[in-house]
Amino acid sequence: MTMKSSQMPSREEMLRALMTEDETCDGLFYAGVTTTLIFCRPGCPARKPKPEHVEFYSTAREALFAGFRPCKRCHPMDPRREAPEWVAPLLSRVEAEPGRRLRDQELREAGLEPATVRRHFLKAYGLTFQAYCRARRLASAFGDLRRGRSIDDAVFEHGWESHSGFRDAFVKAVGSAPGGARDGDYIRLAWVETPLGPMAAGATEKGLCLLEFTDRRMMEAQLDTLKRRLRLPMLPGESPILDQTRTELGEYFAGKRRTFGVPLIYPGTDFQVNVWNGLLRIPFGETRSYAQLAAEVGIAGGARAVGHANGLNRIAVLIPCHRVTNANGDLGGYGGGLWRKLRLLETEGALRSTIGD
Repeated sequence: MTMKSSQMPSREEMLRALMTEDETCDGLFYAGVTTTLIFCRPGCPARKPKPEHVEFYSTAREALFAGFRPCKRCHPMDPRREAPEWVAPLLSRVEAEPGRRLRDQELREAGLEPATVRRHFLKAYGLTFQAYCRARRLASAFGDLRRGRSIDDAVFEHGWESHSGFRDAFVKAVGSAPGGARDGDYIRLAWVETPLGPMAAGATEKGLCLLEFTDRRMMEAQLDTLKRRLRLPMLPGESPILDQTRTELGEYFAGKRRTFGVPLIYPGTDFQVNVWNGLLRIPFGETRSYAQLAAEVGIAGGARAVGHANGLNRIAVLIPCHRVTNANGDLGGYGGGLWRKLRLLETEGALRSTIGD
């Protein structure tokens, strides 16, 4: 008999995740195949068993004690992959001197293979390490121009060998000539470490406009939408708002914070903004069904439309789309992965009202 934990989704939902290789459910439950006595993650690419031959377990330990052995394709006993230990020191090194070039030879001297660094940055951040460094130099130059420094200073102090090279790179990244940067704003992009994995954060001078788990499938589309909505370029950088975000998230995960004080910017259609404002009104430790949220924002019968707007939220955790569940008590969807939604609700003590026994 399946050992069904009260913290697991319904069997129907788990079967759907397994059959569609839904990696967002990895870590939320494990599937044991009775004909082979092998257990897998939901996102396993192995051949799919018949539903009647599947049993579900909330932990790998439960599956092991039920007599199943781990799959050799999805490796369910391995911990979720985190960033290698060398990533944070390398990013800190770039941040300490954003205006200088960090060449391959310097990576080798630090014990890092440039090809390995390149592959990791491509997979994790969507750009090579050298592309990240170039963008960071541009962001630093952008800041200098806004502070009134000359274009000559920006060119030669931030690693460019000519005015034309700097101008071409600047226009490509920012969308305007360097001389126009003195009065402009831009979206500063940074990475925020959390107990649930790294998040990409973005902030203008006025507020936080992006906070997403870096492995979210819609990340690229969300970035494109944000640039279009705000009509601002994006460059790697830091700011007091990003520092405040890190601090408050740390307090939240430590159980020391229930509300956030970070200023937020979340442009969208009138309907979307109405839904996101409704999310902000759901108290810590409580949940709403999609139908309940629709009624609260004045859209009776609009549960499906509300669910769609919920999924387009670009500021995870702070705009708490994780507090919305299915009417039957199942977790429902979550762009950052259902296992993260479960952990967030656990952090807030909202599971009793979310998942039935």
